Amino acid sequence: MDEYLLVNGGHPLKGELMVSGSKNGGLYTIAAALLTPDPVVIHNIPEIADVSEMAAVCRSIGSHVEIDGNTLQIHTPSILSNSPPTDLVTALRASFLVMGPLLARTGEAICASPGGDVIGMRPLDVHLAGFRALGAEITQEESSWVAKAKSLKGNRIFLDYPSVLGTVNVMFAATLADGTTTIINAAAEPEVAMVAEMLNQMGANINGHGSSLINITGVKELHGVEFEVKPDRIETGTYLLAGVATRGDVSVINGQPNELDSLLSKLDEMGVKVEIFSSKGGIKVSAQNAFQGVALQAVPYPGFPTDLHAPMAATLTQAIGVSTIHERVFDNRTAYVSQLRQLGAKIIDGGQTVIIDGGVPLTGTTVRALDIRAGASVVIGGLAATGTTKILGIEHLDRGYAHLTKRLVDLGADVKRYKENITKD
Repeated sequence: MDEYLLVNGGHPLKGELMVSGSKNGGLYTIAAALLTPDPVVIHNIPEIADVSEMAAVCRSIGSHVEIDGNTLQIHTPSILSNSPPTDLVTALRASFLVMGPLLARTGEAICASPGGDVIGMRPLDVHLAGFRALGAEITQEESSWVAKAKSLKGNRIFLDYPSVLGTVNVMFAATLADGTTTIINAAAEPEVAMVAEMLNQMGANINGHGSSLINITGVKELHGVEFEVKPDRIETGTYLLAGVATRGDVSVINGQPNELDSLLSKLDEMGVKVEIFSSKGGIKVSAQNAFQGVALQAVPYPGFPTDLHAPMAATLTQAIGVSTIHERVFDNRTAYVSQLRQLGAKIIDGGQTVIIDGGVPLTGTTVRALDIRAGASVVIGGLAATGTTKILGIEHLDRGYAHLTKRLVDLGADVKRYKENITKD
């Protein structure tokens, strides 16, 4: 019998918490460590399933990886295989990030099309076009992509779309290429800037990260580093939205407000009280009073994050009036809608646009987490609902949210995790 959550709703969340290190950023730093034969130590790595999956991918190509709580040590003195097993790659989208380091260090990389959440088409064209521009020959053999290059040479590379993973993968390859690479229309997400900072501490020469124009002057080699992953802005947003949906008061002590302007401005527009406190960037939301619906678009950074689309939709079911969310990143982000409807939400799924008729009471029932962020949306829905909500498919939540049950309970939620009628902390 699979594990599941039981959420008894109707309890306003109150209190403060510190979120984990960035899920996405943590995965990028693990892949970046493959670029050097020296040991790398990564602190504040989140204790989530995706990190374990990424570690398994790295071990399969020759890395020694040890995880102790929030610290990960990785050492790849030599590449023993330039082709990670298909079953590992297809379990995790970020696994394709081994392509850039393998190509840069060995001149050849073979990787199956990766897996991860089923939230629409996420083509690899940006990655492959970038590798070609650096001088690699790209072929497809059955279900795997093969990249080969006697040497990589810097180039001007225009990305058709500001793909985060594509930007990072091309940046990885370019760090050890001959000459200078300019990535135009690069992703500007904070996680891209963070891994670029890590690479610079390893001896890379990268400028412009955090903007749409990144310049990389290749170097001969990179050395080891001890690096700390920044807090997870999406996890921060999720807990803040849960606080709003339950009419509570939630503070995230390490909330990174400068990376969440798009969310905080929408909360302010909704009538939610938002406070920034402490030198660490704490964020507090208070929502005892009714809040209004809003219209928003999920777009690349610095716009509203697509990863907060589903959690925001769940919160807006409790708003007064009609809200709309237009998704402009993924073409199947709205799978969560069917599950919120099970709770009683009035939502129209128009494909890329979702229309939410707010202020309708939710009632607990059995729902399923269909992916990481869809899972967060039904958790928020269950917290705001009357009665008990049973959430299946929580392995998706384990991929992105560390110690979710404990953190919610610490904030006053009535949530328990079960497997075969045995409570699990």
